[in-house]
This record gives sequence, C-alpha cells and structure tokens, in this order.
Amino acid sequence: MMNLTKSSNPALSERVFNREHATASSEVMTVNGTVNKTALSLLLVIAAALFTWNKFFNAATPESGMSAVVPWLAIGGIGGFITALVTIFRPKSGGVSTPIYAVFEGLLLGGLSAVFESMYSGIVMRAVALTLAVFAAMLFFYRSGIIKVTRKFMLGVFAATAGIALVYFVSFIAGLFGAQLGFLYGNSNLSIGISLVVVAVAALNLVLDFSFIETSAAQGAPKYMEWYGAFGLMVTLVWLYLEILRLLSKLASRD
Repeated sequence: MMNLTKSSNPALSERVFNREHATASSEVMTVNGTVNKTALSLLLVIAAALFTWNKFFNAATPESGMSAVVPWLAIGGIGGFITALVTIFRPKSGGVSTPIYAVFEGLLLGGLSAVFESMYSGIVMRAVALTLAVFAAMLFFYRSGIIKVTRKFMLGVFAATAGIALVYFVSFIAGLFGAQLGFLYGNSNLSIGISLVVVAVAALNLVLDFSFIETSAAQGAPKYMEWYGAFGLMVTLVWLYLEILRLLSKLASRD
C-alpha cells in the first residue's frame, strides 16, 4: 500500500493523519468502521434536510417559504463551517462534531434544494441520483485499479481543487463590490463547461478520499479517526452534490 503524501481535501491531509497516528490506542481505524460512520452521518444529513425542505414547501407561497428557511440556511452554513473547523483542528472530537456537522449541512442542503426544486421541478432527485452514480463510479474505478492514485495524480487533483477554490474566493470578493463573474453563474456554454470541470474535479477528490481512508486504516490510525474519515468523505460529497445541482440548474434555465 502506497504512503500518500497529499489530499486536496483539507480534512484528509497527511499532517492530520500522521499527528493522530502518533497518539494511536490499541483500537485502530477500519474501512468498515468508516463506512458505517459515513452512512450514519449521511442519514443525519437527510433527516435535517427534510426538516428545512418541509419548512419551505409547507409555507403558503414560495416567498413565505424562503422567509421560513433563510434563518435555517444561515444556521446550517455558519454552524457547518464552525464544526468543520473544530473537526479539522481537533480530530478526536469527531465522534461528536461529525454528527453535528452532518445536521448543520443537512439544514443548509435541504433549504437550498427546496429553493432549486421550486424553480426547476424534479431537479433535486436528478442531482441526488447523479451524485450517487458518480460516487459508485468513482468507487468502482478506484477498487478496480482503472484510476491509480499516483503522486502525479494527487498533485494534479490538488492543483485543480486549489485553483477552483481561488476562483470562488475571487468571485466572492468581487460580489462584495457588486461585480458578478457571469462565466461562473450564467448559463452560457462556457459557464456550463466550467461546471462540468468542477464536477469532474470533485469526483476525482472522492478517489483521493477512498485511497487516503484505506491507507490510513492499513497503517493503524486510531479508532476515532473513523469519524474523521467519514467527515472528510462527507465534505467531498456535499461539494459534489452542490456542483451537480448548480450544473443541472444552468441546463434547466436554458429550456
């Protein structure tokens, strides 16, 4: 098993795994344990998402529905960001912080999904189905060896992810001054092409996550790192889902 040196997912960095490995107890991380904790975390995401989803669609009008979910979107976004930082800087807290993070992300995703669904009927189920399909495909490609996690591959995905993060950051700063980067948010061929690239990079991050989790388990990382591995995988899945949702909305807006 190769010793990975990088992951473009900040939650699954070698620095964190090496630091926590140094404090390993007699109980060690396993792939099955991480899978189980990931499944539990995703169930929490779904449960919380249904809460804000129903808040929106139980309202009398889309406008009142938006007013009903905006506070929950803020809570989910801010709470998710804070708990993500806590989990990254203190992996031992993962058994508590990861489920809390899942709930916050569910509140955010449920509200955002409801807004998109009100605009484009059926888009959420298509986004969920495509996210699951991409996840299954990436897992198959990884397990079958079709995609090999080499150092060059890791560096390429890392560079692409960092580039995307930089563009989004510049877009955010520009938005504060009233400027909009149309090539990111419009429905032009260029905008759709960019979204396809971002979805592809997010999908490739899943391969790095699979490899990092498997390698860390093989190297005897401590048991609580299962929660941390589940957290890192969730971060990528949430990003992938949101990017697919944005891509589908761009395509739908052209009809």
